[in-house]
Amino acid sequence: MLDCIVKETAKNPNAAVIWMHGLGANGYDFADIVPELGLPQGAAIRFIFPHAPVMPVTINNGYEMPAWFDIIHMDLEQEPDIEGIENSSKLVTELIDAEIEKGIKSERILLIGFSQGGVMALHTATRYEKKLAGAASLSAFFPTSKTMPLDAVNSKIPVFFGHGTLDSVLPAVLSQKAFEFLKSNGNPVERHTYHMQHSVCLEELKVLGKWISACVQ
Repeated sequence: MLDCIVKETAKNPNAAVIWMHGLGANGYDFADIVPELGLPQGAAIRFIFPHAPVMPVTINNGYEMPAWFDIIHMDLEQEPDIEGIENSSKLVTELIDAEIEKGIKSERILLIGFSQGGVMALHTATRYEKKLAGAASLSAFFPTSKTMPLDAVNSKIPVFFGHGTLDSVLPAVLSQKAFEFLKSNGNPVERHTYHMQHSVCLEELKVLGKWISACVQ
C-alpha cells in the first residue's frame, strides 16, 4: 500500500478525504492546507495524503520522479498513459478500501487531486464499485472520460472543478471539457476559476472546504 501522511481534524473521524498531489511532488505538498479549508468546528475528517510511486517520466527525459502516470507528450490529450492511470488507480482503490475497513462508510469518502492527482481522483471515483461522496479536480483534466462506465454506481457522483485562468501547464479549457462532459451526463458539478497559474489559492481552498462539508454533512 502507498505510504501516506495522515491528518485528522478530530478524534474518531467519520469521513475521509484522499488527496493526491501533482507530478514531481509528494504527500507533503498539501498536508498543511487542512486548516485553510475552513471546515466547520467539530468536523471529524481523516485526510490521507499519499505519495505517488516513483517512475521515469518521458517528457522529463525519462528522469525518475513521483508520478501517478507517464506523460508522453506536451499535448496532454494526445496518447494519455491509460495503463499507468489504471495501475495507480488500483493503488488509490486500496486506500479507499482501507478506510472502509477502519469503519468509514464509503459514501463519506471523497477523492481530491491536483493536476495528475486530479486525473486520479476523477478516474478512480467514477469507477469505484461502492458509492462515494464525491471527487474534486484541481487544475486537472479527465483523459479517461470517454471510457467512464455510464451505468456504474458512481456515474452520477458530485464533482468539484477548480482551475487557474492563467494556467500554462494544463490549460483551463481541459477542465472545462471535463466539466461539460459530466454536466451533460447529469452529475452534480460545479466549476470555479481563479486568476492564478498552475496552483491553488486561498479563495479556492475556502470554496472547496464548503463543498467538502456539504458532501459529508
